Amino acid sequence: MFHGPLGRTIRLGITNLKLHLLRSILTGLGILFGVAAVILMLAITEGKSETALRQFRELGSNTIVIVTKKPPEMEEEQQSASFFSVQDYGIEYADCDAIVKTLPAVKVVVPVRTIPKLARRGPRTASVPVFGTVPGYDGIAGLVLREGRFLARRDLERKNNYAVLGAKIARTLFPFETPVGKTIRLGTESFRVVGVLSSPDQASSSQAATLAADAVLVPVSAARAFFGETTTKTTGGAREIEAIELHTVRIEVEGTQEELNANVLATARALRTLMKGRHKKKEDYQIIVPLELLQQQEEQARNWQIVLGFIAGISLVIGGIGIMNVMLATVTERTREIGIRRALGAKRKHIVAQFLVETIVLSCGGGLAGVLVGVGGATLIDYARDDVEAIIRWEFALLAFSVSALVGMVFGVYPAWRAAQMDPVEALRHE
Repeated sequence: MFHGPLGRTIRLGITNLKLHLLRSILTGLGILFGVAAVILMLAITEGKSETALRQFRELGSNTIVIVTKKPPEMEEEQQSASFFSVQDYGIEYADCDAIVKTLPAVKVVVPVRTIPKLARRGPRTASVPVFGTVPGYDGIAGLVLREGRFLARRDLERKNNYAVLGAKIARTLFPFETPVGKTIRLGTESFRVVGVLSSPDQASSSQAATLAADAVLVPVSAARAFFGETTTKTTGGAREIEAIELHTVRIEVEGTQEELNANVLATARALRTLMKGRHKKKEDYQIIVPLELLQQQEEQARNWQIVLGFIAGISLVIGGIGIMNVMLATVTERTREIGIRRALGAKRKHIVAQFLVETIVLSCGGGLAGVLVGVGGATLIDYARDDVEAIIRWEFALLAFSVSALVGMVFGVYPAWRAAQMDPVEALRHE
């Protein structure tokens, strides 16, 4: 298999390792665990990072989301309220008008109002979130129609009591007939079904999948006219009335591929200034910029990979120290053998080559086994745990294996050099 002087050196090195097989295996275990730790840590970190990045990408890197949130002072008022309180906060329709008129890079502004209602068709009922929105929401939210049509501009202008049903709600209320053209009741109001969304597995994101299954979408003007702008909740003996015009606003920014990111970030800065000026008295909104979150997550993922890679690399260095320790002991044990080889004509470079071959075989063998253990462990974790995603990239395995080979070479140099520096006469006298 191996020919020439180098081949003989490799065969001799492997033979010497076989003579002390158990010691060789135990020495290689340090490298094995180090390589496996590198691959496992990087795979799990990459999986967590990719899961977070996927969620941000689903929101859209060219979108900005404004979400209504209850101000902290109202939370305190709610706790101290004994029976009846009215809380007026959140995003307003006037905010949407100001955004359209003020921010030039804005392409689409989609307001959404959410009202929990009981949907009824004959004896069948279901509790649903009713989304009052506008035409274009299907595109920006990644929804797909199965039949019928989505909300149109004329529905918004005329305040038509039309509804688009999620796939699961449609099956619940209409198990044996086509929903389109039929009438359902949302609370005490009647709405005509004009469309049905496709099943969640055809949606473009997890958020779209939730909407596609459980939501009922109606024109925001109709939601305002039929349901009003207040919702009432009773908790712990206290009745809380919330006067919220809009719960979320999704903004889509336009621009070429080269300038889109800059447009999104510039629009986000201008939007923060605009909303701060319009909501001076209370902090009742939150601005979410997926592009900023995406960049932060990518930077955090890179930092974590560096830190975890460094920590796992320490175990490789420890494995290398173990190899050097064993090889130094081996040099002492084989002093007489080294003297005999030198006496028979072997040069110092041959001695160095022999001991380097042994350390490289140990480190590469341990590294290869570590790659198999690391990849197998990551695959097993990914298969066994639904809440943990492990992504294995060939770069991880190649990096870990290369470092293991380098560690073996570096930590084998000194024992090999020490063996080559022995005086042949003194080595032959060694017992």
